[in-house]
Amino acid sequence: MTNPEQKIQSFSEINRKKNFKNRENIVLCYGHFNVIHPGHIRYLEYANTLGSKLYVAIDGDQVFKDLGQKIHNFNAKERANAVALLPIVDFVTVLDKGNLEELIEQLTPEILVLGNEFQTQRRHQMKNALKILKQNGGRAVFHAGEVQYATTDLLDKSAEDPSLERVEQFKNSCKKQGLNHSELIEAIDRFKNGSLLVLGDTIIDQYVACEALGVSAEAPVLVVKELKSKEFIGGASLVASHIKTLGAESHYISVVGKDDKAQNVRKKLESSKISYNLIEDETRPTTFKIRYMVESQKLFRVSRLQEHRLSEEIENSVIQKIEQTAPSVHGIVVSDFVYGLITEKILETLQKVSRKYKLKLCADLQCSSQVGNISKYKNTFLITPTEKEARLAIDARDEGIEWVANKLIEKTNTSNLILKLGAGGFIVFNKEQNGFIKRQHFPALTINPLDVTGAGDSMLAVIATSLCAGNSMMVSAALGACMASLTVQTLGNLPISRESLKNQLKNLKF
Repeated sequence: MTNPEQKIQSFSEINRKKNFKNRENIVLCYGHFNVIHPGHIRYLEYANTLGSKLYVAIDGDQVFKDLGQKIHNFNAKERANAVALLPIVDFVTVLDKGNLEELIEQLTPEILVLGNEFQTQRRHQMKNALKILKQNGGRAVFHAGEVQYATTDLLDKSAEDPSLERVEQFKNSCKKQGLNHSELIEAIDRFKNGSLLVLGDTIIDQYVACEALGVSAEAPVLVVKELKSKEFIGGASLVASHIKTLGAESHYISVVGKDDKAQNVRKKLESSKISYNLIEDETRPTTFKIRYMVESQKLFRVSRLQEHRLSEEIENSVIQKIEQTAPSVHGIVVSDFVYGLITEKILETLQKVSRKYKLKLCADLQCSSQVGNISKYKNTFLITPTEKEARLAIDARDEGIEWVANKLIEKTNTSNLILKLGAGGFIVFNKEQNGFIKRQHFPALTINPLDVTGAGDSMLAVIATSLCAGNSMMVSAALGACMASLTVQTLGNLPISRESLKNQLKNLKF
């Protein structure tokens, strides 16, 4: 079937077909499918491998009405059309006048695929459905799809097609949230009204361009010739730089070594007119990362760092600077690379001043090469973990993305969560005052990034700036997707200006 609408059948239509044929190899999936995101795609792709026909059952609108959530959800027709557009789906059934148990009784699928959470925490919700399934000779498979931290798009498509497809996905995401081009431009213009305190680890990133000479005759080692090197400020100092170039006021607090690298950071911050307090610690040289490259290919990275706990004296100095700066800002951004700067006492201070001055506390913890736990940031306005970091925080290996996000929100009591999916973009989870959680997937707009270093930092900077300027979570997230796309198109950590962000929106013809 090429016409998506022809795939859609209401439960009433199926129920009239008493002699439903070709029941063998039918696989049935079930859910709300209010906003399609990569987690749903994983789930459906896995289910599709188990049979020849893939049916998807979607809850009718009455379910949302009963929960008092009608205004927050797309209607059954819209949700069914979105699922039917997926090529791997053969039929979509809307449970308009019936429930899942009755559908199973009539359809008699061989396999019912449910997320792993239904096998443990939510099994009671499926008790009757599973009983009827077994009576009809079917079986249940609990699987949310294979967890992937990288994309396979390049194996299946040309370099041009995915970019065009992602631009359309971005436009559709904005449309679903009622966002238009002029609204996003106006949101950028409001950045100048914001003032933020940035706290985190200072990093110097050095890129070394090399020429490949070959393989050593003595051992199987690649031999390169160093040609040129260039240094950029990174880590939390890059976040502070982005905020300033975007038009907001930026106040930076960090701990650095008593060395030349720290002096270079000071010069760059001063040239950008960023207010800063860099507290020197002789026992902790400024973190320095070297990336060796041939053309645009990174060979390896060397990190020079110390990650031991701060002394009490240094810790108190950081706390004092936070307390002095907090009354004059609209929000606090924490860029934590888990090098020991964000101690328990400092975190308590951040939470205390956020409550006292009603500041938006936005936190990002990066543990790609360190050991950290994002769930330590409780009662924040926003946290931005990767999928891997989120799973580690709640010890969830196989559960679906939705379940992981909801559990992390529950554990941290954060108001907003951005779950980063690498090449898959990110999903925004926005908790409203009535407790309902809106969600929206935004794709990664650049399919062939030149350098992904700092993409998360730039996204954090623009979203926090936007939020503290009074913009909504969904508006800020849309701008974050544009910002990250700009960042990965350039080698090295270069702050993105407000005008560049505006031009990016214009280039999307949105």
